[in-house]
Amino acid sequence: MDRRLRIRARSKLNYIVRLVALASTLLLSACISADSPMNYLHPEGPRAIQADRLWDVTFAIAAVVFVLVEGGLIFILFKYREGRKGGNVDPKQLHGHTKLELLWTAIPAVILTGIAFMTVPVIFDQARTPEDALEVEVIGHQWWWEYKYDNGVVTANELHIPVDQPVRLTLKSGDVIHSYWIPKLAGKQDVVPGRVNHMVIEATEPGTYLGQCAEYCGLSHANMRARAIAHEQADFDAWVQEQLADSANEGSAAEGKELFLTGKFAGDQACVSCHAVKGTEAAGIIGPNLTHLASRDRFAGEMFELNEENLKLWLKDPPERKPGSLMPDLGLTDDQIDDLTAYLLSLE
Repeated sequence: MDRRLRIRARSKLNYIVRLVALASTLLLSACISADSPMNYLHPEGPRAIQADRLWDVTFAIAAVVFVLVEGGLIFILFKYREGRKGGNVDPKQLHGHTKLELLWTAIPAVILTGIAFMTVPVIFDQARTPEDALEVEVIGHQWWWEYKYDNGVVTANELHIPVDQPVRLTLKSGDVIHSYWIPKLAGKQDVVPGRVNHMVIEATEPGTYLGQCAEYCGLSHANMRARAIAHEQADFDAWVQEQLADSANEGSAAEGKELFLTGKFAGDQACVSCHAVKGTEAAGIIGPNLTHLASRDRFAGEMFELNEENLKLWLKDPPERKPGSLMPDLGLTDDQIDDLTAYLLSLE
């Protein structure tokens, strides 16, 4: 008898240990640093803050419902479990109890109605376009973002915005479904081929806000990153003027410029077939606009820091550096890579 009790006690202990281990794993997997650059639970823009407040209330209600429902379920499982004294007796049946059925139908209806009253105004506020919004067209490509401002600026991957001004993004896709997401500034919005979607973002403090494509879109989906850079108004205006000007590309980069504009490489590919540089005859639209490439911090869908070493590695074999890259291996020689790198770094 003692042996059976020990076995039963050990079984219960193992069960409790496994339950605690599972709960701890789930809890620790949800841990996130407060200063994580993509932590949606620490918003920094008015749109994201509004959504976060609604989430806080909704989550609190859901947590109370979860505790009550699961607590009641666990209580019943233990109270009426087999082997417990009185556990083999069926509990009182409540089927057809009109008052109780009305009660547990009314309670969820009231809760959901209350949540709806809080949610619907937020949905309309999020969809509303402020009159002073800056207009930017965002086009998702495999696997990078293109930005077209209503003042004529065209750039890639880095979205520059002024602080304390709403920015209305018109979202389009050049190929497959993507999802635009800058967590600290706003929620996600799908980017669907043949459809135009909109969203509004706004930053209240200067800084860099990281983002990510949030819809699986192919081999390098995880490498399709985004970056919103918020400036004070004067700094943003200066950035716009720099982007509207032609690139500086003279001096030691002349050979690279000639190669970029006229060179034919493996498979008869040429740089100008895909890329554009303002002030030159390069007017490709397949790849990123490179007019002011050297003014950006990163390239290749925000994957790599923009510097000489990374540019050379990229030109040597783009698909090796970014799986599935539509830019092929052009079979460049070391001298050609050096010349093209010098030219690209001169595009300020």
